[in-house]
Amino acid sequence: MRTTARLLTGTALAAATVALTAVSATGALAGDFEGLELFPQTAAPGATVTVDTTACGRDGHGRGDARSVGAGDFKLEPGTHKESVVGRFQVAEDAQAGTYGIRVRCDNGREATGDLVVEHAGPSGHVKTGIGGSVAPDTTQIAAGVALLAAAAVGGTLLLRRRASGAQGS
Repeated sequence: MRTTARLLTGTALAAATVALTAVSATGALAGDFEGLELFPQTAAPGATVTVDTTACGRDGHGRGDARSVGAGDFKLEPGTHKESVVGRFQVAEDAQAGTYGIRVRCDNGREATGDLVVEHAGPSGHVKTGIGGSVAPDTTQIAAGVALLAAAAVGGTLLLRRRASGAQGS
């Protein structure tokens, strides 16, 4: 039993070491990639998304690729913050819900990537059915409804008690 536990522990440690080595090697290869900030990170079809990155450097320029959400390419130009570039694109009206990769390539050769989540908004607000109703709760109507329910409960209770005691009138 102990040898099985030692074997499993040794295997787990070896796997963790290999994983850490792979992550370190990938990090060294991915040195030219930086993060891309998206505002908002979750958008509905038709929404305008702003992207921001420092990968292009001060007064840098670049091009973004948002074809995955049907927006095509977009320009990145210096923003109001130091050393950042900004671009905008509009999510296509027919974009499907899901997570999409957005990529930016700067004139200096660096790249930045980020994920955009597209969600379809559910129904909100009032449904126009043709039947009247109020937009805000009417306290008078609520009080009248509560009073009617209370009267019905008291009346029902009295009838049940009267029936159980056998005091029924002819």
